[in-house]
Amino acid sequence: MKKMLHLGAFMRPVSIHTAWWRYPGSEPDANFSLEHIVSFAQTLERGCFDAFFMADHLAVLNMPIDALKRSATVTSFDPLTLLPALSMVTKHLGLIATASSTFEPPYLIARRFASLDHISGGRAGFNLVTTSNPDAALNFGLTDHMEHADRYRRAREFVDVVNGLWDSWADDAFIRDKDSGDFFDPAKLKTLDHKGEFFSVRGPLNIARPVQGRPVLVQAGASEDGRQLAAETAEMIFTSASTREAGQAFCADIRRRMSDYGRDPALMKILPAALVVVADSLAEAQDRRAHLDSLVNSDSAIAALSIALGHDASKYDPDAPLPEDLPETNQSKSGRERAIALGKRDNLTVRQLAQRLGGYSGLSLLGTPEMIADTMEDWLTSGACDGFTVMFPYLPAGLDDFVNKVVPELQRRGLLRRAYTGTTLREHLGLPRPVNQFFA
Repeated sequence: MKKMLHLGAFMRPVSIHTAWWRYPGSEPDANFSLEHIVSFAQTLERGCFDAFFMADHLAVLNMPIDALKRSATVTSFDPLTLLPALSMVTKHLGLIATASSTFEPPYLIARRFASLDHISGGRAGFNLVTTSNPDAALNFGLTDHMEHADRYRRAREFVDVVNGLWDSWADDAFIRDKDSGDFFDPAKLKTLDHKGEFFSVRGPLNIARPVQGRPVLVQAGASEDGRQLAAETAEMIFTSASTREAGQAFCADIRRRMSDYGRDPALMKILPAALVVVADSLAEAQDRRAHLDSLVNSDSAIAALSIALGHDASKYDPDAPLPEDLPETNQSKSGRERAIALGKRDNLTVRQLAQRLGGYSGLSLLGTPEMIADTMEDWLTSGACDGFTVMFPYLPAGLDDFVNKVVPELQRRGLLRRAYTGTTLREHLGLPRPVNQFFA
């Protein structure tokens, strides 16, 4: 059978580009409007997307107020409040929410995601993050952010705990026998009694085993620690790869790690992020992207670079390259490395690099529907991905352009489903339902 693309939609809950809300025709309140987001989710379902992928922040971005006042990310819905609402107005679309293993307790997260999976009929996905923003610690009674390696060790134990909690009940534990008066079979209940380095959780979870057995586990870390965590635990990876060759290398590395750990590499779907700008010609698409990038304010640009580097970039000469002796950071390792590599690769000054990061500096697919489909097909068939996490440059037009123009072209080539054949996110992704570790 011909390999087909998996498509996720990166919704933040709207767009990754910081100037999306200023683009002509965009709805500037879209990231905090249930009406708009419902419309976007239904459009994605019409386009047969696998999932709506929602990022999250546990603090406003740590940038100067002159830059922060230009950011639309200061306000957005809590993912695990929004996605149950979206499940009521969609029937097939997967619903992936982000939650932090650093600041949120595993029992609460296991319960919320199990609830989302039941409410949606088996469409939940859990994007596990360790939270790179140090200001988030200040919102949870802490004065210092946990060290990078410690965050990932904690995340590894977190996964074991939530998986154990999701397996608290056998699938047929709830007999609800009116005659005997037995609501459940005690022999089909497991008390976890987990005691580890970071967590002590008795259990059991007070909700039935999820429809999917367990929600699909998603990971986005690209550092050494992040890759290893994904190889050991994840079923889907949201990643950054700016070239096909980088995508091939990433996929090969993750699948090698999975094999070394004893996992089947086929049980992983890798969907690199791609900002897609659709137009009737390449020149028109380039003009749209240039217009969008021109709407990024210089304050926002330098703040974005500072976040990527993990320290204040305004002190550097704006017309010179980044210094070679940049200090280390306790924030995102992979984000810092990507920013430095981008500056060196394209020989950018600090000002130019900041402007690139201030909008979106990752993989961009620009052109006609045929050109975009050509690139997606090339990446898929060359082993650089299993699909894409699509980012829309502005809403609603960018989303409508993709669904109305690119999706039919992908379907014509046999690269994308014309209709959903399953009902759960696992079925969309071709992933098996996990066996209960306690009640096989």
